[in-house]
Amino acid sequence: MTSRKFLQVITLSLLITALVPVSSAAGTGDPVPLANNTKTEDPRAQQLLTRLHDIKNMDKSSLTGSEKKTLRKEVKGIRKEMKEIKGGVYLSVGAILIVILLLILIL
Repeated sequence: MTSRKFLQVITLSLLITALVPVSSAAGTGDPVPLANNTKTEDPRAQQLLTRLHDIKNMDKSSLTGSEKKTLRKEVKGIRKEMKEIKGGVYLSVGAILIVILLLILIL
């Protein structure tokens, strides 16, 4: 086996290893944990988690369509704010694939 083929096989195996956890974690549900036992130092984050928990436990069967829509918008806003509080750097799967393809072409 030539070194070029060996590098391609190694790159492909690393790609598969990296993408399997991403694809299996894609359908796990809510990205924001709703448990009361979630510990955060930020008091604003704790307030947002409490509000999400209250909305989750709310009886939505008696609400009108516009009230449900308002709640959905509120939950989306809370999740967006939680992501801003949490911070971090995220790479999309497409960006990772492009980087790997560029590495294959260079090598």
